[in-house]
Amino acid sequence: MIESLRNAWKIPDLRKRILFTFAMLLVFRAGSHIPVPGVNPAIMKEIIERGALFGFFDFVSGGAFRNFTIFAMSITPYINASIIMNLLTIVIPRLEQLAKEGEAGRKVLAQYTRYLTVILAFIQAVGMSFGFRSAVINPNFTTISIITITLTAGTAFLMWLGEQITDKGIGNGISLIIFAGIVSRIPGGIYRVIQLVRIGTTSVLAVGLFVIFAVIIIMGVVAIQQAQRKIPVQYAKRVVGRKMYGGQSTHIPLRVNQAGVIPVIFAMSILMFPSTIAGFFPQSKIMTTIAEFLRPGGTVYASLYAVLIVFFTYFYTAVTFNPHDVANNMKKYGGFIPGIRPGRPTALFLDRVLSRITLAGALFLAAIAVLPYALQNFTTLNVYFGGTALLIVVGVALDTMKQIEAQMLLRHYEGFLK
Repeated sequence: MIESLRNAWKIPDLRKRILFTFAMLLVFRAGSHIPVPGVNPAIMKEIIERGALFGFFDFVSGGAFRNFTIFAMSITPYINASIIMNLLTIVIPRLEQLAKEGEAGRKVLAQYTRYLTVILAFIQAVGMSFGFRSAVINPNFTTISIITITLTAGTAFLMWLGEQITDKGIGNGISLIIFAGIVSRIPGGIYRVIQLVRIGTTSVLAVGLFVIFAVIIIMGVVAIQQAQRKIPVQYAKRVVGRKMYGGQSTHIPLRVNQAGVIPVIFAMSILMFPSTIAGFFPQSKIMTTIAEFLRPGGTVYASLYAVLIVFFTYFYTAVTFNPHDVANNMKKYGGFIPGIRPGRPTALFLDRVLSRITLAGALFLAAIAVLPYALQNFTTLNVYFGGTALLIVVGVALDTMKQIEAQMLLRHYEGFLK
């Protein structure tokens, strides 16, 4: 990886893209320290500590939510809008037709996603403005309106920033923004661990155990993210006019972890929702009992967490990969899997193979998500989001390095003409 970065730095165009990406990420981190006007940060921190889901939002935003800055909502409305658009593409024929129209159709869908992002951001900003009224210094209509507009504009700006990184920089801009938010927490986390060791709250052995755990997780994430099942595909020869087409062999790469980290985020959001609601009603015994029953780190919580991750892994994989469409496209262009008849038998074969390898990916995601809680029982370290953070960071880093290597290959490729 270091060698690839060194070689990429020597290419002027790639160097410009890398510098542009770093500049945009610096703008993101600078904006994460600009507070929203009219909010008391001290009261806001107290509210966040009462709700587990608030801690998750703060984790994704890189600390911007805790300080209630202009990027407090981070890029989550855009992620939600993208997921909703993917689901609507399956349900609404017009959107499905746009998805099949190539680049022009994808541009229209991207524009719809932007509009939906602004709408969701506005709704979330209104909810946050009224939900956190106790932290608002002067809770009148004007102040609430300013807070709502500021939060919505911050998310819209982050969406634009991510698109600029994708277009003029290196890597996926939205993923890199989340990546930068998580990585920015590392120095503070290291300092807290050093302080815990210094005052004797935790031991050096516990820190070493956590480091070993992190290394194992990184190795596992790299292995699972790179793992894929290659389904061989043969295309029949056909004559069009005086030319012969087809006859070549290729393969369909089925990834073991097709869903990425999205199932973990979905499962975490659902399970932490009761404790977050309980934070607004501290006097309610029913809500307090439910929150205690679903206490993060408990046996019930960990079991439900693993089950939900497996469920959402299969669900999101089914949404993003349709074996019937792949089989029909193969049949249309004369492709077939050796030993499997085209059409429905091919779709059933792909579905069976995908279900088996998805099980391995789902169990891996569940293990990564649950293991930090088991580790926390043996140490005093707060590794609440350790597995998820490592999964996101390593996944984004691998994807970015692939894009850098692809750009280098494109510029070093001499072609057939010399």
